[in-house]
Amino acid sequence: MLDVCLLGTGGMMPLPYRWLTSLMTRCEGSHLLIDCGEGTQIALKKKGWSAKPIDVICFTHYHADHISGLPGLLLTMGNAERTEPLLMIGPKGLERVVTALRTIAPELPFSIEFLELSEKEQEIRTGPYTIHAFKVNHNIPCYGYSVSLPRAGKFQVEKAQALNLPVRYWGILQRGETVELDGQIYTPDMVMGQARKGIKVTYCTDTRPLPVISKEAEDADLFICEGMYGDKEKAAKARENKHMTMYEAARLARDADTKELWLTHYSPSLAWPEDYMGEVRKIFPRAIAAKDGQSVELRFEDEE
Repeated sequence: MLDVCLLGTGGMMPLPYRWLTSLMTRCEGSHLLIDCGEGTQIALKKKGWSAKPIDVICFTHYHADHISGLPGLLLTMGNAERTEPLLMIGPKGLERVVTALRTIAPELPFSIEFLELSEKEQEIRTGPYTIHAFKVNHNIPCYGYSVSLPRAGKFQVEKAQALNLPVRYWGILQRGETVELDGQIYTPDMVMGQARKGIKVTYCTDTRPLPVISKEAEDADLFICEGMYGDKEKAAKARENKHMTMYEAARLARDADTKELWLTHYSPSLAWPEDYMGEVRKIFPRAIAAKDGQSVELRFEDEE
């Protein structure tokens, strides 16, 4: 199971009723955060989730509305007596940017590990997550992320019995480890069925529409995408500043045939996103104008 919460849905600046865009997922006690704009901590408190268990923070890019909440969040994690290392992932320049921000948060009881993205597409495995980063088209280097929970196939009892494998070794193979017994090597593929469908969330903001985005969202259980403008007259502004309209996001979701689309990263001028959803749903019926705190529990198919 994967808990997902869109902590904030705003772009550019926080508003009294809308925090800046940030996403958190929870799985097996591990928390993952994507972006950390001003107000992220308040949104976390409102949700009732803790910052202490955050193991990974991914940054799409380094504009202030996506990273300016980081120093305070780090201090809160430190004050909660966190000691485990924290992994940060983002475009090139990550360590330089974070080090500069830490001028006001210099002493932490945990270390920070940096993974700077250098390829157009890059895969990282950490904890229960497989993270696929893909480069998008903004006015500075920017990435989208797909966060997945892969799922192994079912254990095939009859195969294990045919190999005369004692039961005490079955769990080891189920965990993906190798067994050596009486000079014979047994690997998980010898007793496991084909991999089953896992869970996947694709998250993308601050970009023009690209084929790679719809490709990423194709098998996603949830596609969270920027819909900065609803007013069709602002399409030229979206192109100029390399953002997306709600309609462009809907077309990407339609092309991907994703299960559900949550729109986010609204312009401060977009006071009532729901006003535009009638037109948006003509393009993609399973679209939602997400609100701060929008949450869902995603489960594996046979657990639903």
